[in-house]
Amino acid sequence: QVHLVESGGGLVQAGGSLRLSCAPSGSGFDKSNHAIAWFRQAPGKEREFVAGIRWTGYRYYADSVKGRFTISRNNAENTIDLQMNSLEPEDTAVYYCSARGQGGAVLVDSASYGYWGQGTRVTVVS
Repeated sequence: QVHLVESGGGLVQAGGSLRLSCAPSGSGFDKSNHAIAWFRQAPGKEREFVAGIRWTGYRYYADSVKGRFTISRNNAENTIDLQMNSLEPEDTAVYYCSARGQGGAVLVDSASYGYWGQGTRVTVVS
């Protein structure tokens, strides 16, 4: 099993920043075989890919967040962090951490991820 716990959501003004953290754990988690990705889901919309990282350090971003968001490994805290800068009201959503094994490629399709956290809410007000 793989367990994912997100933290760091909240309310922020447009142009501000937030940092989300995802803490993976469980006997089934192997960081060399899993990719971690962040998805988000806004009210009335489908869940969408935001950013993902492989154990090799390879990162991939959705066009909508490129240049504003940074995904990284925090080895000291054993977390995967999502630094979100220049936030816009359109970034308002519940953000989910997810993991997939099978070699750990970063894919943008949420159906490819078998493990999910409970989500953390991000609200950006103008």
